[in-house]
Amino acid sequence: MTQYIEITPSAEEYLAELLEKQNVEGMAVRIFITQPGTKYAETCLAYCRPEEINENDLLQAMDKLRVYVDTTSTAYLEDAIIDFAKDRMGGQLTIKAPNAKMPKVNADSPVNERINYLLYTEINPGLASHGGEVSLVEITAEMVAVLKFGGGCQGCSAVEMTLKDGVETTLLEKIPELTGVKDDTDHTVTENAYFK
Repeated sequence: MTQYIEITPSAEEYLAELLEKQNVEGMAVRIFITQPGTKYAETCLAYCRPEEINENDLLQAMDKLRVYVDTTSTAYLEDAIIDFAKDRMGGQLTIKAPNAKMPKVNADSPVNERINYLLYTEINPGLASHGGEVSLVEITAEMVAVLKFGGGCQGCSAVEMTLKDGVETTLLEKIPELTGVKDDTDHTVTENAYFK
């Protein structure tokens, strides 16, 4: 069986029970991500009637249910897991898809994808505590990553320290092709600055 997404035995059992209650012959589950690769990405799980199966979907046949996975979502579903945890109120189905907003990268991935992955998974979660974020604008011919800070980082008096000690250190350490990091933010705008 090809496994595109990990579904725990408890989640498989729970989903199979839900499908049975639908009383539709051949009812399955479909998994897809809306706006994959963006900060608005959402992982969705939906009922899938036989007539709703997309011919490009990938089938993950399991013991108790059939799961259809949207082809364009597969790269973003790497390391995803669906679990069901029983509790006094019945239980809760959880879907964790750590790569939904940004597909997982490896050493062979383009430099811009590796930078974006680090910004999204390692750097922005830390900046978020101050209401800030940083994004990649471009990579110059000299292999300098040009970044733009936003939210609480724009106009923040500590941004230089954040750039040098945090962002630049992390990027240069993990992406050997880079020769430097440059801030391209207009820091004269200070309305949302964390430190003024």
